[in-house]
Amino acid sequence: MAYANRNSSWRNLYMWTSIPAIFYCVIVKFFVRESPRWLLVKGRKEEAAETLKCISSITQSNVNLAVNGIFPSNVDPDLTMNNTDLYCALKILLQKKWSSRRLWTVMASGFGIGLVYYGMPLGLGNLSFNLYLSVTLNALSELPSSLLTFVLIDKFKRRNALLVFTVVSGVFSVLSSIEGKVWSQMEIWFELISFFSACTAFNVYLIYTTELFPTCVRNSALSMARQALVLGGSISPVVVGEGRKNKFVCYGVFGLVICCSGVFGVFLPETRGRPLSDTMEDEESKGRSATLA
Repeated sequence: MAYANRNSSWRNLYMWTSIPAIFYCVIVKFFVRESPRWLLVKGRKEEAAETLKCISSITQSNVNLAVNGIFPSNVDPDLTMNNTDLYCALKILLQKKWSSRRLWTVMASGFGIGLVYYGMPLGLGNLSFNLYLSVTLNALSELPSSLLTFVLIDKFKRRNALLVFTVVSGVFSVLSSIEGKVWSQMEIWFELISFFSACTAFNVYLIYTTELFPTCVRNSALSMARQALVLGGSISPVVVGEGRKNKFVCYGVFGLVICCSGVFGVFLPETRGRPLSDTMEDEESKGRSATLA
């Protein structure tokens, strides 16, 4: 009976926590407009004009002028509205050497960040500290992390920020795995600094990925980046489980992996202060210009 009640309580918990998500989906469906920029790149000029009219107070003539002036003339025909292939953007990403190299580099970096971001809270039971208090402190550390990202994202270069936060997270994660009486008293603070840095690196990583790819393929690139993050998170329970026998296998591995993931950012172009591209050709030309400079 106790087992049945416990299962029922978890079912109720999942049911009640899913209700806000359902309301959110309904609100997005009926009240949120598609991006005019994306519609223009897809060649859907009429829908873009209607969206601009709904979200702004400009006149029809100004809308038409804006649409005709912004609409890129070199849109890849494979990405227009006549194409029903759901994977056409991903194919274009992988066909070009520079974009495929950039995508694989982003995914490699995301794998390590995801491993630590999702795995560290799972490994708190391996520390000699109150589990409930440590979980609360970890959850609270995400708030200043988001605030720090918001305040400083325009002041730091993306590559430098990603590298610094991943290395700091890795160093303190390794420190939290060291055995000893003195180290055991400090391990929760090392872990909090490491997790805070991992959260900040997570935020910078998503912003950086958004800026690395043009509008026509940005959704596909972000989807692959998110998959890399989640893939790292799916492996983290295995690492945490092995860490119960040896703490270094948990937090030591986390630290080494996220340090390596930050190094991949060195091979990516800097995007701070650079306008977003709409087409692959625009992004290619910007890459050539940056190389020549």
